[in-house]
Amino acid sequence: IDDVIARRIGVKGAIGFQTDKRRSEKDKASLLRRVTPEDLIHHGMLPELVGRLPVLVNVDPLDREALVNILVQPRNALVRQYMHLFSLDNVELVFEESALEAAADLTIKRETGARGLRSIIESCLLDVMFEIPGREDIAKVVVDAAAITGEHHPRMYDADGNELEWPDGGKINPAA
Repeated sequence: IDDVIARRIGVKGAIGFQTDKRRSEKDKASLLRRVTPEDLIHHGMLPELVGRLPVLVNVDPLDREALVNILVQPRNALVRQYMHLFSLDNVELVFEESALEAAADLTIKRETGARGLRSIIESCLLDVMFEIPGREDIAKVVVDAAAITGEHHPRMYDADGNELEWPDGGKINPAA
């Protein structure tokens, strides 16, 4: 669609060996902001369908900072929800800044947007959520970047600040 818009507004590209087949994401976003119903029809959408779209909205991809803010800032932020869930079992849940950034980076890599954050956090915390009810000694869980990327489980601590061992030695199931 960006080619259709570029032709309509008269954006010229390089010719021959200097042609870059892929526009930069910034250039595409700039072009998509100028989309019209006629562009959609020219691109191949049925006019009857385009007529049912009262408003055309372009949405820019979320960057790392925006995704981290989504994790922590809203009143019902994902991190706050999990902190509350853990507090019901008298366990303090702590996310290191590196964990939040790793979750954002993984979401960007997967191209899943803000909705992809939940599955990343959920998969990181799933094992520890099953571990907590059967153990009275867990007082604190710390999530770092390596836990988000699946290199190891989140770290668990007792009330005295001593790191606790996982029953399986902390190994992550590679099939998961």
